[in-house]
Amino acid sequence: MGRGKLRIYLGAAPGVGKTYAMLSEAHRRIERGTDCVVAFVEHHHRPRTEVMLHGLEQVPRKELEYRGAVFGEMDVDAVLRRAPAVALVDELAHTNVPGSRNAKRWQDVEELLAAGIDVVSTVNIQHLESLGDVVESITGVRQRETVPDEVVRRADQIELVDMSPPALRRRMAHGNIYKPDKVDAALSNYFRPGNLTALRELALLWVADRVDEYLTEYRSEHQVSKIWGSRERIVVGLTGGPEGRTLIRRAARLAEKGAGGEVMAVYIARSDGLTSASPKELAVQRTLVEDLGGTFHHVVGDDIPASLLDFARGVNATQIVLGSSRRKTWQYVFGPGVGTTVARESGPDLDVHIVTHEEVAKGRGLPVARGARLGRARIIWGWAVGIGGPVVMALLLNTIDLGLANDMLLFLAVTVAAALLGGLLPALASAAFGSLLLNYFYTPPLHRLTVADPKNIVAIVIFVGVAVSVASVVDLAARRTHQAARLRAESEILSFLAGSVLRGETSLEALLERVRETFGMESVALLERAGDVEPWTCAGSAGPAPATRPEDADVDMPVGDHMALALSGRVLPASDRRVLAAFAAQAVVVLDRQRLQFEADQAKELAEGNRIRTALLAAVSHDLRTPLAAIKAAVSSLRSDDVAWSEEDQAELLEGIEDGADRLDHLVGNLLDMSRLQTGTVTPLIREIDLDEVVPMALGGVPEDSVTLEIPESLPMVAVDAGLLERAVANLVENAVKYSPVDERVLVAASAMADRVEVRVVDRGPGVPDEAKDRIFAPFQRYGDAPRGTGVGLGLAVARGFAEAMGGTLNAEDTPGGGLTMVLTVRAVERRPDLAARTAVAERQAS
Repeated sequence: MGRGKLRIYLGAAPGVGKTYAMLSEAHRRIERGTDCVVAFVEHHHRPRTEVMLHGLEQVPRKELEYRGAVFGEMDVDAVLRRAPAVALVDELAHTNVPGSRNAKRWQDVEELLAAGIDVVSTVNIQHLESLGDVVESITGVRQRETVPDEVVRRADQIELVDMSPPALRRRMAHGNIYKPDKVDAALSNYFRPGNLTALRELALLWVADRVDEYLTEYRSEHQVSKIWGSRERIVVGLTGGPEGRTLIRRAARLAEKGAGGEVMAVYIARSDGLTSASPKELAVQRTLVEDLGGTFHHVVGDDIPASLLDFARGVNATQIVLGSSRRKTWQYVFGPGVGTTVARESGPDLDVHIVTHEEVAKGRGLPVARGARLGRARIIWGWAVGIGGPVVMALLLNTIDLGLANDMLLFLAVTVAAALLGGLLPALASAAFGSLLLNYFYTPPLHRLTVADPKNIVAIVIFVGVAVSVASVVDLAARRTHQAARLRAESEILSFLAGSVLRGETSLEALLERVRETFGMESVALLERAGDVEPWTCAGSAGPAPATRPEDADVDMPVGDHMALALSGRVLPASDRRVLAAFAAQAVVVLDRQRLQFEADQAKELAEGNRIRTALLAAVSHDLRTPLAAIKAAVSSLRSDDVAWSEEDQAELLEGIEDGADRLDHLVGNLLDMSRLQTGTVTPLIREIDLDEVVPMALGGVPEDSVTLEIPESLPMVAVDAGLLERAVANLVENAVKYSPVDERVLVAASAMADRVEVRVVDRGPGVPDEAKDRIFAPFQRYGDAPRGTGVGLGLAVARGFAEAMGGTLNAEDTPGGGLTMVLTVRAVERRPDLAARTAVAERQAS
């Protein structure tokens, strides 16, 4: 049985119609004869959504009890037994109630898919894991229920359910989303027009990126090289010159004019490394383009126009931005330039923008050599001057008699020019051909290849020797220049590689993508195997269709005995393998670092678990054993027939039993809470409440006259889990009473500050020094010389854990005049003045 298919309805906010669309799809499939059931759908008492459930088979939910309440969750086992063709599962990011089969609902969905059941689900954009910080900055609310992006990206089909913010707010105002008593609060907080617009943009851009991935994959599979202008993608060609910043800003402005515009800056480096680019300027331009939301790419290519066009077509770009040439007018005799060539060969689907700047026509410095053979164009010019130059010179000197010495100097100048342009071979040819012409036309006897005067023979020999010497020196200088430039290119690449490590870019996939771009490859894969005869496995890859074995790749770079870097696309020259070896070694280091980090995290979890278990054993061995021993002794005394206990003695023994039971209940409760916090199973049920409904309930475990309570009625409501808040405050108050003097009351006061509410628990005890304030919140820590009977040191740790689970904070401060103040901060719920006024008017009218 194959894996089932996942279809997801994605929305920007609650109420856009995801569940309604999912149920509509279910009705359509049932009409086509598909076996479709409702595994879990939450209609939130919305009439139109509830009506859509009529006619659909619903799998009964599994009821679980948690903290005194009963919750209904999806019964995975029942759905698997039913084995429908399609199952509807609402709210993919939902966190299941503790005790469920899986912690998250998307894990339940994975089980259904693995069983071959197709699943249709829903999720809001704010529940994607990668967007948590962005959504919190927009709405001010941290999403506790999230789903990994990869789970949603793996969906076979994603459909966006969209609705404009005004329409969604109208639905809210009409009571189609929340109950009437929550409408005003929702419209003034989460459902503000700005919030909805930003969330809608996030959803549209995320889906657009997903579509772009599909398009890139399709183009790669079908080898489509023609540009499809599905979105504005602008490539900026950089030379490393000062005009690069102007080009990047211009491209960013062009991208802003189109929806979803993207800027990609690319620097083309020749394989020989001969370039006038400034590494410092390139670093500045890289930072600039990344600050503007673009990406920087470093590509190797000998033919700059062709490499730039290949890169643009490879990323499906629609526009190229280039700067006007910095060459002076006379330098155009060497060629039309990069901008003109790119514009001529770009084709009808790729627009080229030539941007003017302050450096136009100010020159680019002296021409530099471009290769080991000085470049094809220079070699052609060298041969032309070496062969054609002596002929032209002979024709000119036949009309003018300058004497043999001057004739030889002029021919020598032609030979030197051929050496400067084309190197050794054109200069040798020029020297040989020129010596023949000198002998034939200007050395007596004329028009014969003989020399009458021995002095002329010496002159011709010297001429040939000087020509060969000059040509050799020029050729040697060119080779040395090429070697130096090559080493410079390698050093720049290695410097970039080292810089990526220093910047903390430790992603293996990012490094392999950099290898692919640097060497102009189609795909790169890091392969490994356990032994010489074991099969190869892929530890990481970049690009489509990476090689699965080193022998299948165009380039194979072994790393150690059982690892290799496999590149597909073209065969690299031997001179590039040294830099490739450095990349391969770095890839292995990154892979080892990732694995060591994973092992370190696991070891840390194991060490923490061992520490907790050790402390639990210590607590059980003494702190829990003491009240048990006291209870047993009191019960044994009461049951004894040897002693006649008075009523006062019996009351005292029963009081001891009750005190011991209370201590046991408190200790066991803290131990259980700490274990829940350590395992991450604390799931707060956030709702809006008043502090005066919760805080007084937390004072039940302390004497009535030991606490002074100051909770103003004007405080705003807070968004908390009432049970967790009560337990946190109770632990703080019990700790404060424990360390306060007998004649001093503990003060519990609350106040509002901006969008937060602070609950302060103030005692007049001995206090805690600054260096120990954080340490007292660690599990099993008791400050000072607290006796063994005062607990296991979990109260403050549990209180901080509960506070952070609700999105709040808990910190310790000094009490002015001596003592310790615990400051518990939680999020306030914004109250609208106009709502309060309307409520007051309604109450007056009702009365």
